[in-house]
Amino acid sequence: MISLVLTKNQGLFISLLCLWHLTTVNCASMAHHHSHQTNKERVEDGGFLPRDHDHIRSGEHHSEFDHEAILGSVKDAEEYDHLPPEEAKRRLAILLTKMDLNKDELIDRKELTAWILRSFKMLTAEESAERFEDADENEDGKVSWTEYKNDAYGTEDEEESLSLEEDQLLKNDMIMFNAADKNKDGFLTREEFVPFSHPEEHPDMLPLILNSTLEDKDKNNDGEIDFQEFIGENGAHHNKEWLLAEKEKFDEEYDKDHDGKLSGNEILSWVVPSNAEIAVEETDHLFASADDDHDDVLSFDEIIDNHEIFVGSEATDYGTHLHNIHHFEDEL
Repeated sequence: MISLVLTKNQGLFISLLCLWHLTTVNCASMAHHHSHQTNKERVEDGGFLPRDHDHIRSGEHHSEFDHEAILGSVKDAEEYDHLPPEEAKRRLAILLTKMDLNKDELIDRKELTAWILRSFKMLTAEESAERFEDADENEDGKVSWTEYKNDAYGTEDEEESLSLEEDQLLKNDMIMFNAADKNKDGFLTREEFVPFSHPEEHPDMLPLILNSTLEDKDKNNDGEIDFQEFIGENGAHHNKEWLLAEKEKFDEEYDKDHDGKLSGNEILSWVVPSNAEIAVEETDHLFASADDDHDDVLSFDEIIDNHEIFVGSEATDYGTHLHNIHHFEDEL
C-alpha cells in the first residue's frame, strides 16, 4: 500500500480543485463533460440548436461530440472516459463490426455517416427519456400537461412572473404537446414524448414549427420573413460587419429563390438544423483526423489506433485532467 502524506497547503489545493470541478465531474474520477442539453433549447435567432453546437467552443475543438456521435449515448461516452485504453479499444472493435455493413473490415464514408445518423437518433431517445423522467412527477409512466408545465416553468405562482417571451414559449409548448398527444387522452407516453421534446426531428411537427416561427418573426403578417424580420431586434445591437455577414447568410444560404424573403421550406431550413448535413460534416472531420494513409477509407486498425478520437478512455481524459490542474494552479 502506498502512503500519501499531504501538507496543509497541498490538502487545501486538492479540496479547492475538487470544489472547482464539482459541477462537471466527480472529484474521485475526473472526466470530460458531456452535455445533456437537448435540441429543444433555442438559439438567439429563434432556431433550434444543432446537434453539434458544442463541438467547437470559443475556437477550441471539444471531443465529447465525436464520442457521442460514435456511441449514440451521453452515458456511454462518459463511461468510456473511465475505461483503460485497452478496454476502450476492445469495445470499439466490437462496434466496428456493426458499423461495417459490407463486412470488408473497412469503414467508408457512407457507412460512417449512416452510423452517426443512427447515433443521433439514439441520443434523441436518451435525451427525451431523461426529460420524461424529470416531468413524470407521479411516476405513472405518462406525462400530463400540468406535470410538464410545472417541471419546465414552475408552479402557477411562478408562472405569473413569466416574461412575454417565456409566456409565448409556454403557449407554443402547449400546441406541440397537443399535437404529440396522438390518442388525445391528455397525456404523453414515452413514445409520444419524443416528438414533443424534439419536434425539429419529426416531419409531422414541422408545420407547427413553421407557424410558430411566423408568429414570432412575421411582423407584417404577410406569411413571409424579410431580412429585417430575419435579424429582428438583434440588428440594433450589432455592428456593420455582423449585419453584412447576416445579409450574406440570408441571401446565399436561406433565400433559395432569391426573392428577398423566406417562406415555407426556406424558413424551416433556417430554424431547423439538418442532422444529415451535420453527420456528413462529422464524417469529414473524423476522416481528416484518422485516415492516416489518405486512401479515403478507414481501416479497423486506423480507427483503433486513433481510438481516443472516436470514443475516448482514461488515457485521453488524463491529459485533460492535467491541463485543468495546471490551469487552476496558474489562477491561484
